[in-house]
Amino acid sequence: MNVKHIVLAYRWKFLFTLLLLLAESAAMLLFPLFIGYAIEDAINGSFAGSIQLGTLGLMTLAIGAARRFFDTRMYAVAFKSFGAQLMARIEKGPSVKTARLGMLREVVEFLENSLPEIIQSVISFFGVMAILATLNTKVFLGSLFVSFAVFLIYFVSSKRTVLFNKNYNEAVEDQVDVIHSAQPKKMDAHLDNLMQWNIKLSDLETVNFSLSWLILMVFLVGSILLAVNDGLVQYGALFSLVMYVFQFMQSIEGLPFFYQQWLRLTEIKNRLEKLD
Repeated sequence: MNVKHIVLAYRWKFLFTLLLLLAESAAMLLFPLFIGYAIEDAINGSFAGSIQLGTLGLMTLAIGAARRFFDTRMYAVAFKSFGAQLMARIEKGPSVKTARLGMLREVVEFLENSLPEIIQSVISFFGVMAILATLNTKVFLGSLFVSFAVFLIYFVSSKRTVLFNKNYNEAVEDQVDVIHSAQPKKMDAHLDNLMQWNIKLSDLETVNFSLSWLILMVFLVGSILLAVNDGLVQYGALFSLVMYVFQFMQSIEGLPFFYQQWLRLTEIKNRLEKLD
């Protein structure tokens, strides 16, 4: 029982929400360009660009709201259905059942909240890269190098991420039994163990994030200097370039985090598929 099973069970509804998500992501990708148009038109005394930007904003709002209303109801039904199946299938006691029901909830929340963000980040990443290639070749080449460096940071730490998640989940599965034991020392040791693994995961993410952010900030400052040095001095065009660089930073910063989530869900998937 994993992400694949849930998607297949609700494939037509999932396809519908995916189409809404693609439309929303495409609209979001246009914002920096339309902001640049609005600035240039406003400087020249025209409101055409502002009207176009406002229309784009309203359209994005309508699509995004419709998708979120639909998603919430679809995944609520999915959690209820798969949760009942999971409880009927697991042979172990209430401690393991409670923990794995929580893990199933985490899978469903991943589909409802994180998966749309992943798809938006991927679309934004490749879309922005394509736009940067047309705006400034040097900035585009810089974005390729930065992408490789950031993904390398997270790839190198992936084994430790899996190990820390495995030990954390094992502690969670013991939690109900520890509570039922009503032994303060045992409870204290359990909570200490749980938080130790949580701290290790947090510290690893902090180091990865800090290294990535440092690289991204250097790229942001460098892209502005490169663009101006190459003769891009028109305010609207320069602003659009900087906005796309910043959007690239948001995408590249989010994708490795989702990769870590995927590593955690892989470990959870193995537990949900076990009968014991």
